[in-house]
Amino acid sequence: MKETNCIVVPVDFSEITSKLVDYAVNMASRLSGMIHFVHAVHFYAGDMMLGFPYAHDCESKLIKNAEERMENLIADNKERCAGCTGEVVIGDPVEKIVDFARAKESDLIIISTHGVKGLEKILLGSVAERVLKRAHCPVLFLNPFKENKR
Repeated sequence: MKETNCIVVPVDFSEITSKLVDYAVNMASRLSGMIHFVHAVHFYAGDMMLGFPYAHDCESKLIKNAEERMENLIADNKERCAGCTGEVVIGDPVEKIVDFARAKESDLIIISTHGVKGLEKILLGSVAERVLKRAHCPVLFLNPFKENKR
């Protein structure tokens, strides 16, 4: 069995990110693996089609904000997760997460679900499910809403 040396962890900086990070750091320490965090910033074509002159400024601010949050995530976890890295990528989240994991030659992707149901899931789909279908390596789902009972 191949060792799990490289773990990719997509983060969205939502309220569940801290649970995902805690879980991933714990798993990486057990597996002696290195974590690479990734955050995808996605701009929708409709945003540009409206022709607002400040759309480019808004994009720049979103990217800068994401980069700052990633730097903070790495800094907050540097003691628990020595050598972990983080990167902000621009584009479709599924495509960019899968490409990032392939480029890093990852052995595992740890991704959280959001519990999306009903019409929203039908219309938007699940990023986690689509990553699972396209990934070159195993994908571990974390349900952050389920209480861990031991």
